[in-house]
Amino acid sequence: MPKLSAFPKGYMKELCITHTMSIFDWIDLASGLDVDGLELYPSFFTSFEYSYLKKVKRAVSEHKLVTPMFCVSPDFTKPDKAARRTEIEKYRRILDVAAFFEVQTCRVLSGQGYPGLARNEGVDRVVECVNEVLHDAAARRITLVIENHYKDPSWDYPEFARPVEIFLEIVNRIESPWFAINYDPSNAYTSGADPLVLLKKIKERVACMHASDRFIKEGYTLEDLRKQDAGGGPGYSSILSHGAIGKGLNDYDAIFTELKSAGFDGWISIEDGENGMEELRQSVEFLRRKIAFHFGY
Repeated sequence: MPKLSAFPKGYMKELCITHTMSIFDWIDLASGLDVDGLELYPSFFTSFEYSYLKKVKRAVSEHKLVTPMFCVSPDFTKPDKAARRTEIEKYRRILDVAAFFEVQTCRVLSGQGYPGLARNEGVDRVVECVNEVLHDAAARRITLVIENHYKDPSWDYPEFARPVEIFLEIVNRIESPWFAINYDPSNAYTSGADPLVLLKKIKERVACMHASDRFIKEGYTLEDLRKQDAGGGPGYSSILSHGAIGKGLNDYDAIFTELKSAGFDGWISIEDGENGMEELRQSVEFLRRKIAFHFGY
């Protein structure tokens, strides 16, 4: 049966920018949720020194949790080849940290959709970079999972592979038992795609999932989102918002039915909490019920 982990979507600023919340604070807070694990993100850490990592791992273990997933945002589409090499080396260092935490999956992205970047050139850059780090992941018995993604908070431009056809082209060009997909139904909407249509095409390769419910704010459309994204600038679009899972656009009964038909048994990581811990608790309870109904024996 799939297990649940939590990702502190509502505390990214405090954890990664202002540092008014530590990773230890988040672990303590999350321990009050009915989850099995916590998803990690590089900027949660103030150091990658062994003594510090050991303290974090101990804190997770003391709360009887595990760390199954590492959420990483490499930018493999950078125009400069030397800059892409730097991204590869950074990712390799993160894989060492991921291995220390004994994660099962580590997210990989395409990179930013820089203005003027041609599709063929972008796909070639991504495939080349991913294939370079795949060997390192396999050596550590970590599965790389590419996500149908919208945008990392630190990026100026949305994901190069946000269009479904580009995402699928990259997926189909990389063949390895250590390469799979992290499916995010909410992100499909940002590309104008139907998340269920996408899932039917990729469900056999889905190893894990991000669960959330995303909304386009009242009075706006997907076209407004595209126009805002084209201008660039760090952070998510102000047109988008998150809410308690089960109250938004996603049909989780249909999603879990498709995943069940493919034999899915991976981790589901909850990206929620932008409106406080109570919504995150509601999301956990909602997903627990749906998982028991669709995957219970």
